Amino acid sequence: MKPVRVIILAVAVISAGLAGFLALKLTGGRTVIAAGEPVVEKEPTVNVLVASKSLPVGSRLDGDSIRWTTWPESGLVDGLITDQNRPNAVTDLTGVVVRMPLFNGEPVRQEKIADASSRIMSALLPAGKRAVATEITVATGAGGFILPNDRVDVIMVRKADTGSFITETVLSNVRVLAIDQQIEEKEDGSKSVVGTTATLELTPDQSKVMTVAQQMADRLSLALRSIADAQEPDTVAADYLLSGDGQPAIQVIKSGSIVKSDDGVAQESSNQ
Repeated sequence: MKPVRVIILAVAVISAGLAGFLALKLTGGRTVIAAGEPVVEKEPTVNVLVASKSLPVGSRLDGDSIRWTTWPESGLVDGLITDQNRPNAVTDLTGVVVRMPLFNGEPVRQEKIADASSRIMSALLPAGKRAVATEITVATGAGGFILPNDRVDVIMVRKADTGSFITETVLSNVRVLAIDQQIEEKEDGSKSVVGTTATLELTPDQSKVMTVAQQMADRLSLALRSIADAQEPDTVAADYLLSGDGQPAIQVIKSGSIVKSDDGVAQESSNQ
Protein backbone atom coordinates (compact mmCIF):
# COMPACT_ATOMS: atom_id res chain seq x y z
CA MET A 1 0.00 0.00 0.00
CA LYS A 2 1.19 3.40 -0.89
CA PRO A 3 2.30 5.69 1.94
CA VAL A 4 -0.18 8.41 0.88
CA ARG A 5 -3.17 6.09 1.25
CA VAL A 6 -1.91 4.96 4.62
CA ILE A 7 -1.68 8.55 5.80
CA ILE A 8 -5.22 9.39 4.51
CA LEU A 9 -6.68 6.30 6.20
CA ALA A 10 -4.95 7.15 9.46
CA VAL A 11 -6.27 10.71 9.36
CA ALA A 12 -9.82 9.42 8.74
CA VAL A 13 -9.64 7.00 11.64
CA ILE A 14 -8.27 9.66 13.97
CA SER A 15 -11.00 12.14 12.89
CA ALA A 16 -13.72 9.57 13.49
CA GLY A 17 -12.31 8.83 16.91
CA LEU A 18 -12.15 12.50 17.82
CA ALA A 19 -15.77 13.03 16.65
CA GLY A 20 -16.97 10.14 18.73
CA PHE A 21 -15.03 11.37 21.75
CA LEU A 22 -16.49 14.87 21.45
CA ALA A 23 -20.01 13.50 21.06
CA LEU A 24 -19.57 11.39 24.15
CA LYS A 25 -18.37 14.41 26.09
CA LEU A 26 -21.28 16.55 24.98
CA THR A 27 -23.90 14.00 26.01
CA GLY A 28 -22.14 12.78 29.06
CA GLY A 29 -24.03 13.15 32.39
CA ARG A 30 -27.37 13.87 30.72
CA THR A 31 -30.42 11.67 31.35
CA VAL A 32 -32.74 11.11 28.43
CA ILE A 33 -36.45 10.88 29.50
CA ALA A 34 -38.96 9.39 27.15
CA ALA A 35 -42.05 11.62 26.59
CA GLY A 36 -45.18 10.22 28.23
CA GLU A 37 -48.89 10.90 27.70
CA PRO A 38 -50.28 14.03 29.48
CA VAL A 39 -52.25 13.44 32.65
CA VAL A 40 -55.81 14.85 32.47
CA GLU A 41 -57.65 15.43 35.73
CA LYS A 42 -61.43 15.10 35.47
CA GLU A 43 -63.55 17.75 37.18
CA PRO A 44 -65.94 16.35 39.80
CA THR A 45 -69.54 16.06 38.60
CA VAL A 46 -72.97 15.56 40.15
CA ASN A 47 -76.30 14.43 38.74
CA VAL A 48 -78.77 17.23 38.02
CA LEU A 49 -82.46 16.80 37.19
CA VAL A 50 -83.31 18.07 33.68
CA ALA A 51 -86.26 17.87 31.30
CA SER A 52 -86.18 14.96 28.86
CA LYS A 53 -88.37 16.87 26.39
CA SER A 54 -89.89 20.29 25.93
CA LEU A 55 -92.76 20.82 28.38
CA PRO A 56 -95.43 23.53 27.96
CA VAL A 57 -97.14 25.39 30.79
CA GLY A 58 -99.73 23.24 32.58
CA SER A 59 -98.18 19.87 31.72
CA ARG A 60 -97.33 17.38 34.46
CA LEU A 61 -93.97 15.79 35.16
CA ASP A 62 -93.49 12.04 35.00
CA GLY A 63 -90.71 9.49 34.63
CA ASP A 64 -90.55 10.04 30.87
CA SER A 65 -90.32 13.84 30.99
CA ILE A 66 -87.43 14.23 33.48
CA ARG A 67 -84.06 12.52 33.89
CA TRP A 68 -80.69 12.80 35.63
CA THR A 69 -77.67 14.14 33.74
CA THR A 70 -74.07 14.78 34.78
CA TRP A 71 -73.24 18.38 35.62
CA PRO A 72 -69.89 20.01 36.54
CA GLU A 73 -69.75 20.54 40.27
CA SER A 74 -68.28 24.01 39.77
CA GLY A 75 -71.32 24.96 37.64
CA LEU A 76 -73.92 24.31 40.34
CA VAL A 77 -76.15 27.24 41.34
CA ASP A 78 -78.91 27.61 43.89
CA GLY A 79 -82.20 26.14 42.77
CA LEU A 80 -80.88 23.15 40.84
CA ILE A 81 -82.20 19.76 41.92
CA THR A 82 -79.40 17.21 42.38
CA ASP A 83 -79.24 13.57 43.44
CA GLN A 84 -77.52 14.79 46.60
CA ASN A 85 -80.17 17.18 47.90
CA ARG A 86 -83.17 15.25 46.46
CA PRO A 87 -82.20 11.67 45.58
CA ASN A 88 -85.85 10.62 45.05
CA ALA A 89 -86.78 13.66 42.95
CA VAL A 90 -88.00 11.68 39.93
CA THR A 91 -90.54 9.87 42.10
CA ASP A 92 -91.38 12.82 44.35
CA LEU A 93 -92.04 15.20 41.44
CA THR A 94 -94.29 12.86 39.47
CA GLY A 95 -97.53 14.76 38.81
CA VAL A 96 -96.07 18.19 39.54
CA VAL A 97 -97.45 20.98 37.33
CA VAL A 98 -95.14 23.02 35.08
CA ARG A 99 -95.66 26.75 35.78
CA MET A 100 -93.18 28.05 33.17
CA PRO A 101 -92.05 26.42 29.89
CA LEU A 102 -89.21 23.89 30.14
CA PHE A 103 -87.04 22.93 27.18
CA ASN A 104 -85.31 19.64 26.46
CA GLY A 105 -82.14 19.41 28.56
CA GLU A 106 -83.00 22.43 30.74
CA PRO A 107 -82.51 21.96 34.51
CA VAL A 108 -85.74 21.66 36.48
CA ARG A 109 -85.86 24.52 38.98
CA GLN A 110 -88.31 24.78 41.87
CA GLU A 111 -89.66 28.16 40.73
CA LYS A 112 -90.74 26.65 37.40
CA ILE A 113 -92.93 23.95 38.93
CA ALA A 114 -95.89 23.94 41.31
CA ASP A 115 -97.42 21.42 43.68
CA ALA A 116 -98.81 18.11 42.49
CA SER A 117 -102.43 18.81 43.47
CA SER A 118 -105.25 18.75 40.94
CA ARG A 119 -105.77 22.53 41.25
CA ILE A 120 -103.69 23.31 38.18
CA MET A 121 -105.00 26.82 37.55
CA SER A 122 -104.41 28.02 41.11
CA ALA A 123 -100.85 26.69 40.84
CA LEU A 124 -100.26 28.72 37.69
CA LEU A 125 -101.57 31.99 39.14
CA PRO A 126 -98.97 34.39 40.60
CA ALA A 127 -99.71 35.83 44.04
CA GLY A 128 -102.28 38.62 43.96
CA LYS A 129 -103.67 37.75 40.52
CA ARG A 130 -107.08 36.36 39.55
CA ALA A 131 -108.22 34.05 36.75
CA VAL A 132 -111.24 35.33 34.83
CA ALA A 133 -112.79 33.50 31.88
CA THR A 134 -114.52 35.00 28.87
CA GLU A 135 -116.22 33.38 25.91
CA ILE A 136 -114.48 33.65 22.55
CA THR A 137 -115.02 32.51 18.99
CA VAL A 138 -112.74 32.33 15.98
CA ALA A 139 -113.90 35.85 15.08
CA THR A 140 -113.34 37.35 18.56
CA GLY A 141 -110.19 35.35 19.40
CA ALA A 142 -107.76 36.47 16.67
CA GLY A 143 -108.74 33.66 14.34
CA GLY A 144 -107.81 30.95 16.84
CA PHE A 145 -104.14 31.96 16.99
CA ILE A 146 -104.23 32.99 20.67
CA LEU A 147 -102.40 30.49 22.88
CA PRO A 148 -101.56 30.27 26.60
CA ASN A 149 -98.93 32.85 27.70
CA ASP A 150 -99.83 35.21 24.83
CA ARG A 151 -100.62 38.86 25.61
CA VAL A 152 -103.92 40.40 24.49
CA ASP A 153 -106.01 43.57 24.67
CA VAL A 154 -109.68 43.19 25.56
CA ILE A 155 -111.83 45.36 23.29
CA MET A 156 -115.47 46.06 24.10
CA VAL A 157 -118.05 47.04 21.48
CA ARG A 158 -121.34 48.44 22.77
CA LYS A 159 -124.24 50.43 21.44
CA ALA A 160 -124.59 54.04 22.57
CA ASP A 161 -127.86 55.79 23.34
CA THR A 162 -127.63 57.54 19.97
CA GLY A 163 -127.66 54.19 18.19
CA SER A 164 -124.02 54.31 17.13
CA PHE A 165 -121.45 51.79 18.30
CA ILE A 166 -118.64 52.63 20.71
CA THR A 167 -115.36 50.69 20.76
CA GLU A 168 -113.26 50.78 23.92
CA THR A 169 -110.10 48.98 25.07
CA VAL A 170 -111.00 47.95 28.61
CA LEU A 171 -107.86 45.87 29.39
CA SER A 172 -104.37 46.13 27.93
CA ASN A 173 -101.53 43.62 27.58
CA VAL A 174 -103.02 40.99 29.90
CA ARG A 175 -101.69 37.43 29.88
CA VAL A 176 -103.72 34.46 28.66
CA LEU A 177 -103.52 31.65 31.19
CA ALA A 178 -105.39 29.01 29.23
CA ILE A 179 -107.61 28.38 26.24
CA ASP A 180 -110.43 25.91 26.75
CA GLN A 181 -110.50 23.82 23.59
CA GLN A 182 -113.00 21.38 22.18
CA ILE A 183 -113.17 19.31 19.01
CA GLU A 184 -115.53 20.68 16.36
CA GLU A 185 -116.62 18.37 13.55
CA LYS A 186 -117.07 20.03 10.16
CA GLU A 187 -119.58 19.14 7.48
CA ASP A 188 -117.00 17.22 5.45
CA GLY A 189 -116.23 14.99 8.43
CA SER A 190 -112.90 16.57 9.34
CA LYS A 191 -112.27 17.85 12.85
CA SER A 192 -110.59 20.98 14.15
CA VAL A 193 -109.71 22.35 17.58
CA VAL A 194 -111.63 25.51 18.43
CA GLY A 195 -111.14 27.56 21.59
CA THR A 196 -114.42 28.58 23.23
CA THR A 197 -113.20 30.16 26.47
CA ALA A 198 -110.10 32.19 27.27
CA THR A 199 -108.93 32.48 30.87
CA LEU A 200 -107.07 35.73 31.59
CA GLU A 201 -104.64 36.64 34.37
CA LEU A 202 -105.98 39.85 35.97
CA THR A 203 -105.56 42.01 39.03
CA PRO A 204 -108.56 42.30 41.39
CA ASP A 205 -109.55 45.68 39.86
CA GLN A 206 -109.17 44.32 36.34
CA SER A 207 -111.42 41.41 37.32
CA LYS A 208 -114.17 43.87 38.30
CA VAL A 209 -113.75 45.81 35.05
CA MET A 210 -113.94 42.58 33.06
CA THR A 211 -117.13 41.53 34.85
CA VAL A 212 -118.79 44.89 34.13
CA ALA A 213 -117.64 44.81 30.50
CA GLN A 214 -119.15 41.35 30.03
CA GLN A 215 -122.53 42.72 31.15
CA MET A 216 -122.36 45.94 29.10
CA ALA A 217 -120.77 44.72 25.89
CA ASP A 218 -122.56 43.66 22.76
CA ARG A 219 -119.29 41.98 21.88
CA LEU A 220 -115.93 41.38 23.53
CA SER A 221 -112.89 40.67 21.37
CA LEU A 222 -109.31 39.70 22.20
CA ALA A 223 -106.62 41.45 20.17
CA LEU A 224 -103.35 39.51 20.06
CA ARG A 225 -100.30 41.55 21.09
CA SER A 226 -96.73 41.22 19.81
CA ILE A 227 -94.32 39.27 21.98
CA ALA A 228 -92.19 42.43 21.99
CA ASP A 229 -94.89 44.08 24.17
CA ALA A 230 -94.48 41.55 26.99
CA GLN A 231 -92.55 44.02 29.18
CA GLU A 232 -95.15 46.77 28.93
CA PRO A 233 -97.47 47.43 31.92
CA ASP A 234 -100.28 44.88 32.26
CA THR A 235 -102.35 46.50 35.01
CA VAL A 236 -104.10 49.15 32.89
CA ALA A 237 -107.90 48.93 32.99
CA ALA A 238 -110.92 51.09 32.13
CA ASP A 239 -111.65 51.96 35.77
CA TYR A 240 -114.45 54.33 34.78
CA LEU A 241 -116.62 51.28 34.12
CA LEU A 242 -116.77 50.73 37.87
CA SER A 243 -118.50 54.11 38.44
CA GLY A 244 -121.75 52.69 37.11
CA ASP A 245 -122.41 55.07 34.23
CA GLY A 246 -120.04 53.53 31.71
CA GLN A 247 -118.62 56.91 30.73
CA PRO A 248 -114.96 57.87 31.02
CA ALA A 249 -114.28 60.76 33.39
CA ILE A 250 -112.97 63.91 31.73
CA GLN A 251 -110.74 66.27 33.65
CA VAL A 252 -110.25 69.90 32.61
CA ILE A 253 -107.60 71.97 34.36
CA LYS A 254 -108.13 75.74 34.26
CA SER A 255 -106.54 78.31 36.51
CA GLY A 256 -105.24 75.55 38.76
CA SER A 257 -108.72 74.02 39.29
CA ILE A 258 -109.76 70.51 38.18
CA VAL A 259 -113.31 70.13 36.93
CA LYS A 260 -114.89 66.66 36.43
CA SER A 261 -118.02 65.86 34.50
CA ASP A 262 -119.85 62.59 35.11
CA ASP A 263 -121.63 62.76 31.77
CA GLY A 264 -118.38 63.19 29.88
CA VAL A 265 -118.98 66.92 29.14
CA ALA A 266 -116.50 69.38 30.62
CA GLN A 267 -118.11 72.16 32.66
CA GLU A 268 -116.35 75.49 33.11
CA SER A 269 -114.97 76.30 36.53
CA SER A 270 -116.51 79.21 38.38
CA ASN A 271 -113.13 80.73 39.12
CA GLN A 272 -111.59 80.50 35.66
